Amino acid sequence: MASSAAAVPFLAPPPEQLRHLAAELRSLLPRVRVGEAQQTAEEFNREVFWRRLNEAAVNLSGEATILTTLFSRLPLPSPRETQRICEQIHVGIKEIIAVYYSLPKNQGITLRKLVRNATLDVVDGMAQLLEVLISPSQSTENSDLISCNSVSVACQRVPEIPKDNKAAALLMLTKSVDFVKDAHEEMEQAVEECDPYCGLLNDSEDNSDSHNDEDGVLGLPSNRDSYWSEEDQELITPCLALVRASRASLKKIRVLVAENGKKDQVSQLDDIVDISDEISPSVDDLVLSIYPPVCHLTVRINALISFGARVQGE
Repeated sequence: MASSAAAVPFLAPPPEQLRHLAAELRSLLPRVRVGEAQQTAEEFNREVFWRRLNEAAVNLSGEATILTTLFSRLPLPSPRETQRICEQIHVGIKEIIAVYYSLPKNQGITLRKLVRNATLDVVDGMAQLLEVLISPSQSTENSDLISCNSVSVACQRVPEIPKDNKAAALLMLTKSVDFVKDAHEEMEQAVEECDPYCGLLNDSEDNSDSHNDEDGVLGLPSNRDSYWSEEDQELITPCLALVRASRASLKKIRVLVAENGKKDQVSQLDDIVDISDEISPSVDDLVLSIYPPVCHLTVRINALISFGARVQGE
């Protein structure tokens, strides 16, 4: 009997096993972010790749549901049952990462980034779920369900990934267009209101200032850092025109790629996306810099950067 008992390996309590698995998944994230495609002599099979990736995502979504069901009620599963589910999750995570690594660079850097980000979302979501299930501050099942849902959502997005680099490039260009469109509309609204900080100040502070500040009596803003001076307003029109031109340039690039881009022009499409990616952040910096209090030097520098990115994009 003693020898038989000694042969049974010690299993950590279920919460400890989940904690260990969560830490292990967290340790995988940096490697996935910088991981290179695995070299293989076999010819890349697009159909097999997407089937494997979709199957891996479906499998992990199911495991997340099982995990949540088991650990959202008492009694908790036994250490052996916990070991089984942890092993299945670990195998599933390893599989989806391996599938991502099997996507070669010659299929497109833009496409690989989308697959990588989707893979990271799945791994990160599973780690979050594990951490929630072992959290001592957990008082309801809502957090479990939300975390499980985040894993499921990440897995459900996998089949929606564009299947080639041209489609991936068009998706990224569309996001850039939408981003600049939002920035443009925000800037136009600020110009119309002529006080982008209106409503953001504390009401009590506003009332106090209006009684104690001479400007308040005259109907002028009591905080001079919250509105544009005449000199500031002279910068607004050219900046708005530059943002509008950046938006038009991105839309033109997207149309040209949609109409004339070829699926086998992998590196050219990647270059277009890389250049276009520089426009959105530069426009965002420009828009943020025109909010009071305005530093004219910062606005001019951001305008030059934005102009340079737009010209490069054209």
